[in-house]
Amino acid sequence: VQLVESGGGLVQPGGSLRLSCAASGFTFSSFAMRWYRQAPGEERELVAYINSGGISTYVPNSMKGRFTISRDNAKNTVYLQMNSLQPEDTAVYSCHARRDSIEFWGQGTQVTVSS
Repeated sequence: VQLVESGGGLVQPGGSLRLSCAASGFTFSSFAMRWYRQAPGEERELVAYINSGGISTYVPNSMKGRFTISRDNAKNTVYLQMNSLQPEDTAVYSCHARRDSIEFWGQGTQVTVSS
């Protein structure tokens, strides 16, 4: 089982990034997917959720309008489009798969927002 994130990096305030998480080794289309982030010294927080079929999504109010989650079950990939990035969005972003009590984590990708 693998979840491999990509697309992180350094971006200026106001910029955009698109993160990808490629899944393998399990039936991706039957798992709900989430993106989490964790900044140094901070608790991990939920960034976005999408159900297995890609119909239902959730983004916390603090990120709504800036972050969008989507998935392509044919490509076994979930995406996080992040716009209007701010320094406080700096964190390690990780994808997470869950179905019932089964869950998998990716290793994370660093996003740094700085001028």
